Amino acid sequence: MQNCLRKKLTKAATTMLKASVTIGGIFYIFNKIPFLDAISNWKEATLPWLLLIFFLTIVLMMIQANRWRGLLLDEGKKIPFRSFYAYIALGYFFNNLLPSGFGGDAVKTIAFGKKFGNTANSVAAIAISRIMGLIAMFLSFFVALPFVLIQYQVPTIYTVTVSVVAVLALGIIIGSLFSDKIQISPKISNKIPFLLKLQQAFIIYRKHPKAFLLSGLDSIWLQIVTIIIHYAYFKAVGVEINIALITVFTTIMVTFTMLPISINGIGIRENVQISLYTGLLNIPADIVLASTLLSYLPLLFQAAQGAIAFAVLNKKLT
Repeated sequence: MQNCLRKKLTKAATTMLKASVTIGGIFYIFNKIPFLDAISNWKEATLPWLLLIFFLTIVLMMIQANRWRGLLLDEGKKIPFRSFYAYIALGYFFNNLLPSGFGGDAVKTIAFGKKFGNTANSVAAIAISRIMGLIAMFLSFFVALPFVLIQYQVPTIYTVTVSVVAVLALGIIIGSLFSDKIQISPKISNKIPFLLKLQQAFIIYRKHPKAFLLSGLDSIWLQIVTIIIHYAYFKAVGVEINIALITVFTTIMVTFTMLPISINGIGIRENVQISLYTGLLNIPADIVLASTLLSYLPLLFQAAQGAIAFAVLNKKLT
């Protein structure tokens, strides 16, 4: 009873801390840059770029669906592609409802597992997808970084943080593929039998290197599309940015928003963006904030698709 109460209190305290960081971050940034000043940078020329961003968002979701399908091997081929796309959209819907960037993954994976079976393989495929996506992002970061350092001094805290998280991601992917080398005690496995199924689901990719490598290729395509989308955010507000800078700064921003210190990175994203683009490139802060606020529109677009998928899927299950 006490352990249960302690867990609830810890969870409540963590949520309150995240909410405080998010609210504090938003208050700080809008106290410096009024909201109306920022969105006044959205002009008629913004619309074509926004339409391109929406189109690329669909492409991005299709690549994610294809990667998930490929990692499910022969089982994935039996399931229509549109089903994977629908569950990807469902994940985005719940990501915007839950105070974590990973909550949607849990919802879509469990729902998918219940619908099509083999939840363990689905969980493993999503986990591998996530980590491969991060590795592709970090790879692009280290490729672009030397070109940026020629002209700009990137704060050490940023490169160190990205490097640490990159090493962790690499360690997790290797550990997952060789998780069978870790002996799970009978006491734990009897209590949580799903762990053994998950362990077997991860190591299966050692026998299917082609599927694993193709997921890596999809992750690279995803990263390219992501970089183009972030480039379009700035073009939408009339700013031309070097692709290498976009690659490095986007990785830094994503890495910091992944840290479990705010609600879905809100409040952190805006401040990191301004510290980079305004602090290092001297782009006016209201323009940087305008481009950053644009990034919430494709999130709403994804969530809207997820709401439709949720309504359709829920109707089929009831």
